[in-house]
Amino acid sequence: MKKILSVFTVLFFLGNQLSWACDVCKKNQPAGFENITHGAGPSGTLDYVIIWTGVVIVAATLIYSLKYLIRPQENNPDHIKNIVKNEGF
Repeated sequence: MKKILSVFTVLFFLGNQLSWACDVCKKNQPAGFENITHGAGPSGTLDYVIIWTGVVIVAATLIYSLKYLIRPQENNPDHIKNIVKNEGF
């Protein structure tokens, strides 16, 4: 187990180091996106709208999934969870 954990730790830090942008890409990235990835960054207003729309959708999905996982508030006795619960699966 310790061997696997140490291998994953090394791969994590090595992968993290390899994913940073090179010097040329750092200079070509717009402010706020430098040193994140290789290649051209967002080039116009539409690109930023798409990025922030995606961020909002992912954040809302995360919030609602945690909300319904922590407190589902399903009290209906005919709910499907009670079929599994009552039949002893």
